[in-house]
Amino acid sequence: MGQGRFLGLAYLSPYIIGLLVFTAIPFIASLYLSFTDYDLINAPIWSGLDNYREMMNDRTFRRSLNVTLIYVFLTVPLKLAFALFIAVILNYRLKAIGFFRTAYYVPSILGGSIAIAVLWRYIFADQGLVNIVLTSIGFSAVNWFGDPANALFTITLLRCWQFGSAMVIFLAALQSIDKSLYEAASIDGAGKWHSFWHITVPLITPVIFFNLIMQMVQAFQEFNGPYVITGGGPLRSTYLLPLYIYDEAFRSFNMGYASAIAWVLFIIIMVLTVAAFWSSKKWVYYAGDKRS
Repeated sequence: MGQGRFLGLAYLSPYIIGLLVFTAIPFIASLYLSFTDYDLINAPIWSGLDNYREMMNDRTFRRSLNVTLIYVFLTVPLKLAFALFIAVILNYRLKAIGFFRTAYYVPSILGGSIAIAVLWRYIFADQGLVNIVLTSIGFSAVNWFGDPANALFTITLLRCWQFGSAMVIFLAALQSIDKSLYEAASIDGAGKWHSFWHITVPLITPVIFFNLIMQMVQAFQEFNGPYVITGGGPLRSTYLLPLYIYDEAFRSFNMGYASAIAWVLFIIIMVLTVAAFWSSKKWVYYAGDKRS
């Protein structure tokens, strides 16, 4: 029995070491550094709450936080709605359905890569594919990245395009629903739209909740797209908090202040996650629930 435990720990050791080295230790270290003045060269100097006080008067931080919240509250609902819409379509028994399921999933694998971000920048460039199509059908070309009113929306589209992972989870949930429920509803005269809202949606609310949490956390951590495509511009209209943290840490060498911003971001994510769990009691339905 002792040898079996030792063997089990040996198999788990790569994960445990990785968790400690790349997650737990940096997590604790960043909390300590958030209370220090640290430039990555000299030893950290304890500064107490100075970084957090500075943050309260930092207009760039407030602007970046506002942009981040707008980005998250735009991206997450759009992405979940589109993923569910595609999942419903792919749930039908169509010819070559396996090919279409794979094709819709691929963007979620490639969407976070630098290459796709560069491609997105060229697609929405002044002489890019999107403007070529618009001008060919009689519309004026749009300044997608140079106009602050359009830049954040364009970055949001890139995030929504990566809907594949959420779509696959939705599809698995849809396929687990007992088809006899739809047959009974049809006999009672219910249409497809009525069945969707009163059968499908309530039964997949646990999956909706799971995707909501996962997509919200990922959206708050978005970096590649805005950094590669716009660099946070124009006029910092796409300057998300992860970009600000990166600039403070590795361009201004203000690691203490960057750590403080990162902890504020962590607290915001935690508060919204707790709020989502609290609200789930009112709208998420699990098997065996007897709520009216």
